[in-house]
Amino acid sequence: MPESAEVVEAELAEHGADLEALKQNPPPEEAAVQEAPAPAEAPAEAAEELRAPAPSRADVGVPGEAAPGRISRRERRREAKELEQRRKESEKRRQATAEPQERQRGAVSGFIVSCWAELKRVQWPDRETLIQASAVTVVFIAIAAAYLGALDALFNFLVQHLL
Repeated sequence: MPESAEVVEAELAEHGADLEALKQNPPPEEAAVQEAPAPAEAPAEAAEELRAPAPSRADVGVPGEAAPGRISRRERRREAKELEQRRKESEKRRQATAEPQERQRGAVSGFIVSCWAELKRVQWPDRETLIQASAVTVVFIAIAAAYLGALDALFNFLVQHLL
């Protein structure tokens, strides 16, 4: 089951990876995975090739000789298998390197690293927004204090005169 980008990013942060450097320069294995067509797209391409008109004998050429700029189905399958194998190997390498790092870092330090990574992603308000929000909060507290003070004085007056 594929993980979301946030989960992967949090795990990398827990392991002490430099997230900014990874965003700027993706690893070569992932770049190859992103650029290569997915195996699910191959049947659609094959169906598209079937709809094209049949070539004449002059266009076909020698058997075993591929047209320039075209990749045969066999080569596409081989490349897809190699790509899948490379992806599995890189996943195994990532899991193998991830396990020892989890053992080295304690629960408290892992929590602190996760918190620090999360705080880096927070969109902090600018000075003007912060001042405006603080002013609204102070005004609201003053209005609530005046209201509660008036109610307290009213009930105090009623209780004093009834007893």
